[in-house]
Amino acid sequence: MILCCAVLLVTSCSRKKNKFLNRNFHALGTKYNILYNGDIALEKGRESVDNAFTDNYWELLQVERMEDLEEVVLPGQSKNQDFERAEEKAIKAIQKHGMNIQGKEYNPQIDEAYLLLGKARYFDQRFVPALEAFNYILYKYPASDKINTAKIWREKANIRLENNELAIKNLKRLLEQEELEDQDLADANAILGQAYINIKAKDSALTRLNLAAEIAKKHNEKARYSYIVGQLYNEFGKKDSANLAFDKIIDMHRKIPRPYYINAHLEKIKNFDANEGNVLEFEEYLVDLEENRENRPFLDKIYYYIGEYYRGKTSDSIAESYYNKSLRTNSQDKQLKAFDYSILGDMSFDRAEYSIAGAYYDSTMNNMVLNSKPYRIIKRKRDNLEDVINYEDIAQRNDSILDLVNMSDEDRLVLFKAFTDDLKAKAEEEAERKEIAERKLSAAAASNDLNSKSSNSKFATNKSGGETFYFYNSTTVAYGKSEFAKTWGDRTLKDNWRLSAGIGASTTSQQNIDITQGASEEEIYNPEFYIAKIPTDQKVLDSLAKERNFAYYQLGIIYKEKFKEYVLAKDKLQQLLKNNPEERLILPSKYNLYKIYEELNLNDEAEIAKNDIIANYPDSRYAEILLNPQSEFSKDENSPESLYESLYQLFTEQEYAEVISGCEENIKLFEGDIIVPKFELLKASARGRLYGFEAYKEGVNYVSLNYPNSEEGKQAQEIMTKVIPVLSKKEFVDNATAKNFNVIYKFNADEDIKEFVEKLNKAVSNISYFDLTTSVDVYDENTKFVVVHGLKSVEGASGFAEILEENKHKIVKEHFAISSPNYAIVQMHKNINEYLESQ
Repeated sequence: MILCCAVLLVTSCSRKKNKFLNRNFHALGTKYNILYNGDIALEKGRESVDNAFTDNYWELLQVERMEDLEEVVLPGQSKNQDFERAEEKAIKAIQKHGMNIQGKEYNPQIDEAYLLLGKARYFDQRFVPALEAFNYILYKYPASDKINTAKIWREKANIRLENNELAIKNLKRLLEQEELEDQDLADANAILGQAYINIKAKDSALTRLNLAAEIAKKHNEKARYSYIVGQLYNEFGKKDSANLAFDKIIDMHRKIPRPYYINAHLEKIKNFDANEGNVLEFEEYLVDLEENRENRPFLDKIYYYIGEYYRGKTSDSIAESYYNKSLRTNSQDKQLKAFDYSILGDMSFDRAEYSIAGAYYDSTMNNMVLNSKPYRIIKRKRDNLEDVINYEDIAQRNDSILDLVNMSDEDRLVLFKAFTDDLKAKAEEEAERKEIAERKLSAAAASNDLNSKSSNSKFATNKSGGETFYFYNSTTVAYGKSEFAKTWGDRTLKDNWRLSAGIGASTTSQQNIDITQGASEEEIYNPEFYIAKIPTDQKVLDSLAKERNFAYYQLGIIYKEKFKEYVLAKDKLQQLLKNNPEERLILPSKYNLYKIYEELNLNDEAEIAKNDIIANYPDSRYAEILLNPQSEFSKDENSPESLYESLYQLFTEQEYAEVISGCEENIKLFEGDIIVPKFELLKASARGRLYGFEAYKEGVNYVSLNYPNSEEGKQAQEIMTKVIPVLSKKEFVDNATAKNFNVIYKFNADEDIKEFVEKLNKAVSNISYFDLTTSVDVYDENTKFVVVHGLKSVEGASGFAEILEENKHKIVKEHFAISSPNYAIVQMHKNINEYLESQ
């Protein structure tokens, strides 16, 4: 009997005999052994992919929860071991149990093996091999009961390969020609919807996804499709239809993952119209959503959307509190934090709290994708605040110092006595806290010594021989506290307890860290120590006042011109005039105040300011503008813009000495005006052309240091970091590496060269075999060069000059040949003698 069974088993193992026993033996082994284990591995892999993927609910969801990974996988490699195992099982089923006899497969499970193979490759994101597996089923098993499933998976692979039009064509034909089962029908419509989304045909996608959501049997899929439907309706502005889709998700409640449920609620909050809905009922709904304990993991977004609701109602203070609550949840959602910070920044900006707004925008950029379009928008806002933040800091700091200078000795003593008393109180409080911590630590250590044997493990043995939980044993608890205190010290029970205790220290002590650095304990608590730090040198005080006054002037101009905050601008300029500023700031401040009064419809104040300027500064350009406003004097030849344009024209004409003197005059004339950095940079360029590299470097560095927040200052900083290192190289290059050469004729700066240039141009125009040009270049204050450009070798340049000496034009003049790169070095470093000596 045993022998018969053995013979029967051996004969049934053959894959080349089309017998009932053979077919069923291999089919059962394939289905209940190999494919069963392969399907388990596939589902395990799908679960890991699903868990690793985080949906971005700020954007339209994908139909399928799977992240597109960009890493390249070599043939034979896999990204996921579970998918690799599933693929191995599928291949084993095909190789060990396939019954391909005379071109026909007799094992009915092999088509499922190929389907498993394709799915494993698909989820492992090897879409081309997956496509091959699905196509093989369609080619070799046209009568398979899995044929429609294979077609659907083939189009999923096509969509992943961005063959959206082909997938749409094939899926539409499948839906028209075949009667699909419920799951296949739902899958086909869902991925057809994804293909339509990919090609931006979202109206067609909406129809398909609506159908998929109705047909789908799995709650997760039904919720996901419904959520995408709601998102699409929102994009089309159909909020009522969107809310119906979100209500379907909410009705499923605990049958679906919590994120779908919560985000459906949040979308409904976003869609609520306070003008049409019941506000009281809706606000109760918000409170319930906020207070539900199950929603705690999602409070970051809940607070944000509640803030959005109140911001829409213009209840800015309530909205602001919710945005801050959202941030305090320590959310891991960077996009959410970017939204919170950005909105808080905009709110601070609207209140003209520009320093605070700048800090919020900094935090916003830290949570955004670098150099993305939203990042660049926020960066532009932040850059616009750079100047105002800088000058506000200067004004506040210097005002504080000067206020201390102007205080009486008694008032200073009272102020710093209060300050040092506060320091003492805090120090005593800290000392007492440490003493309590040390006593607790000593008590725990003593208890630990007495019970060292029983405290070596987390569990202690009770009298009956069993083990008790760690926290039930006072000895082990004391030991744990002792170990914690050794590692962390004494920490109060609060959020972020791991952060250093010093994080919560007073701002005052942090601000004064530089003042107290190196001071003894006695000095730190002595008011006289701080009083002695107040500057007394008149030069220092004058410098502080001058810097403060200039900051006030710049703030007034910035608030007026850039932000149109006329009240703030008025306050700054009025305060400036009370501070006894230097003469150069008085007149422009008064004129800008006059313009601000006009904007604010303060006609009496505007008239007083106008009469003051006309009476006390009758020869100024401001008086001329006020006396004859229709003349557009601000745009005539005396305006700073026109003067700059005139000087720039002279610069292009190589009148560098005149440009330098003109810039110096206008810098003094318009000191304090926003155009001054332009004159400074133009002056630096002219000095560089006339005096060389060191003069240019000095001028650019001056602009970068003295006008760091202006456009010219930023440009100068970029020149210092990127251009100056390149220009600093003064070593001459080998002629063999150059492609263009010049012939140089040297003249004294005051020498009349007009006739020579005309003669040279006539001679050059007769040369047709070279594309030659000429120029007159200033070398320095005493020298000019007449240059012939366009020659191709140093020998050719020298030979060309000799030809000119001998032809009919007889151009005889001392000359030398030089490559274009070396000529640039000569002009930059004014080292012509070094070059000639090296030749």
